[in-house]
Amino acid sequence: MSEAAPTAPTLEDFERALETVHRVTQRTPFESSRYLAEVLDVPYVYLKCENLQRTGAYKLRGAYNRLTQLTAEERARGVVAASAGNHAQGVAFAARELGIRATIFMPLGVALPKLQATRHYGAEVVLEGATFDETNRAAQEFVEQSGAIFIPPFDHPAVIEGQGTVALEMLQLQPEIETLIVPIGGGGLISGVASAAKQWAERAGRPMKVIGVQSENAAPYMPSLEAGHPVTIQTRPTIADGIAVARPGELNFEMVREYVDEVVTVSDDDIARAIVMLLERAKLVVEPAGAAGVAAILAGKVHASGVTATILSGGNIDPLLLQRVIGHGLAASARYLKLRILLPDVPGQLVRTASIVASQNANVVEVIHTRHATELPISEVELELHIETRGPEHGDAVAQALRDAGYTVRVGERY
Repeated sequence: MSEAAPTAPTLEDFERALETVHRVTQRTPFESSRYLAEVLDVPYVYLKCENLQRTGAYKLRGAYNRLTQLTAEERARGVVAASAGNHAQGVAFAARELGIRATIFMPLGVALPKLQATRHYGAEVVLEGATFDETNRAAQEFVEQSGAIFIPPFDHPAVIEGQGTVALEMLQLQPEIETLIVPIGGGGLISGVASAAKQWAERAGRPMKVIGVQSENAAPYMPSLEAGHPVTIQTRPTIADGIAVARPGELNFEMVREYVDEVVTVSDDDIARAIVMLLERAKLVVEPAGAAGVAAILAGKVHASGVTATILSGGNIDPLLLQRVIGHGLAASARYLKLRILLPDVPGQLVRTASIVASQNANVVEVIHTRHATELPISEVELELHIETRGPEHGDAVAQALRDAGYTVRVGERY
């Protein structure tokens, strides 16, 4: 006889899960953003700061809820997970709290902070595989050999129940919420949040719209929803590795199809801009996947009504990646500009151009001066200036000031 398909959690299941996860999780801050409210033209936009959750992400909720449902015999066998980051830390922390042995398989190229954190929580870490698929296969082989219990990252009712507790916390504080914007990877977070929120709204007789956000380089939900069943896509590299999943979960897909109103995608540039905005205006460090909802707002990808909220799903970003993302985000916001200027090959021209840039209150970041390019006339040199600006209009004003001074200026990519 085939095993019965798992059933979606009820509102009562989510409410029981909330009591369970509060044994170890924090009620993370729920901050209002006036800036994002102005962008969306809605009364309020709230940020659910799961980037400040223990282990740095919402994943602890689902992992802990799942582990509490194991029998004594299952706990004695230990648990196994495969993850490059947040799920690994969530399972490791939950297992430590419950006294369960945890083995976590991670890819060979995993970021050092995530590796160290997972080990710090007491798990045995096995580095295996150049890709996550290889890592996951190694974990499954270990399960077959050892008899340990595999803890999936998103496709399990108990995991979904745990993730859905985020919605209940938000609605307890702001029952007026009408629109929820949620990052999507495999679908554990959004299936739980959307299901819990829609069931709560139905019981309260209130409207509720749920919008999912995926990275455009790893977006299996849109083609899956069009096909009517989960499909596997070929993902491309994205900074949002936390939501870079090639195929929706089976139960997650069914719940998204029932409870989610719309799915949109955002680019890496959109995400980088969102990270910079959250740093500057909200004083929050958020990983790329966690900033997807804000990215969709800033990119004009969502149309919300009434009080709106989005989930900053995690804050586990490698400092080296954060450094690169900040630079990329500033560039995507036209805060960096590259100018190529033709100059007569005579003394004093570099000083003159620098003075013009300074008069426009722009800052020079880098200068490249060459006279050896074959396409240049013998009597001219090319000056490449990388400058900081306050945005596109300011950059255009700097370029125009140089042109007004008689220089030929080419605006390169706002790099």
